[in-house]
Amino acid sequence: MQKLAIQGGFRLNGEVRISGAKNAALPILCAGLLSSEPLQLGNVPDMNDVATMCRLLRQMGVAIEVNGGQVTLSAAQVDKLEAPYDMVKTMRAAILVLGPLAARFGEARVSLPGGCAIGSRPVDLHIKGLQAMGAEIHIEHGYIHAQVPRGTGAKRLRGARIFFDLVSVTGTENLMMAATLADGVTVLENAAREPEVVDLAHCLIAMGARIEGAGSDTITITGVEKLHGASHNVMPDRIESGTFLVAAAAAGGNITLTDARADIMENVLEKLQEAGAIIKVSGSTINLHMNRRPKAVNVRTAPYPAFPTDMQAQFMALNCIAEGSAMVVETIFENRFMHVQELRRLGAQIDVEGNTAVVKGCAQLEGATIMATDLRASACLVIAGLVAQGETVVDRIYHLDRGYEHIEAKLSALGAQIRRVK
Repeated sequence: MQKLAIQGGFRLNGEVRISGAKNAALPILCAGLLSSEPLQLGNVPDMNDVATMCRLLRQMGVAIEVNGGQVTLSAAQVDKLEAPYDMVKTMRAAILVLGPLAARFGEARVSLPGGCAIGSRPVDLHIKGLQAMGAEIHIEHGYIHAQVPRGTGAKRLRGARIFFDLVSVTGTENLMMAATLADGVTVLENAAREPEVVDLAHCLIAMGARIEGAGSDTITITGVEKLHGASHNVMPDRIESGTFLVAAAAAGGNITLTDARADIMENVLEKLQEAGAIIKVSGSTINLHMNRRPKAVNVRTAPYPAFPTDMQAQFMALNCIAEGSAMVVETIFENRFMHVQELRRLGAQIDVEGNTAVVKGCAQLEGATIMATDLRASACLVIAGLVAQGETVVDRIYHLDRGYEHIEAKLSALGAQIRRVK
């Protein structure tokens, strides 16, 4: 099993290009199932979750060509309407094939998902939405089996008004894709507003879908009989952007992100400025300069446009070595403090009660062997290793490889002393 060995205490300086967003690429790859014509995608990141999704789609019969960050999908010969457990267990995003398969083929069989153990992410919102659109759904032997009754015509879902009890990003994406080929108008209320949802909508619109309101809490989709091929570039990864900026704010230095988008991460940038970082934005570049010990900053996660849960762990690492104390409140996932005990192994002073962590900053962390528990916790532990005295070894980094593109190479280019070891 691979690990990262990090020698702490080095400032970060230089330029890093931001990759395409994992959380946008995965649903957009699934959108390729909605048409028999080719979908050409650019800026697709090279990471394990993307590779897993491509393997899943290939297993269904989708032809996929990969050339660097360019991916072309052709779903003209789909012959297996199933996402099996062995493909789904490591990646919850595989649930996103459910809506497209039911919409275009009238049937889908998808294993209940696995992925990071950061808490309950119920699929009942997906199921209730498809049922409202006319699908019959049974859960058998750990699989969701969806069928659209034939009735008097073709097997088509029908438009419906769907209200989400909880804001769900994948639920919004799944039902938005399903609604593009439904008969009639679908209205998604209390929909997720995340930029990745908007990016998916842009791709679907390029394929001929009729979608209004993406980016708001009410999305209206008027179904069409079929979608066509298109070209689309995946948006930059705001979480990767935030991770590098927090790393530089914690370790000190001067870094510039290229191919980034500041407009979709305003909360993160504001918190970094509150911590003492000097930030300058120019077009698609973001520069951060940090020449002091950071100040502690309070964080409370909530759905977009509030502070993202996917940046909570990284800011906790920064708070561990900051001046003062801070409260970190997690409102999205109930198990997303599993990195706390690992940070304590480095000497961090953190008390947890319920969904709130109180972090008291200390002048210095000390290197140790620690273990990653989920994707964003991995990034948090890497940041902690960058500022800890001596060597920190981060184990179980397969979590990290699921959602970051060559992170140790990018950090090394900025001056970090980090290497991958077996």
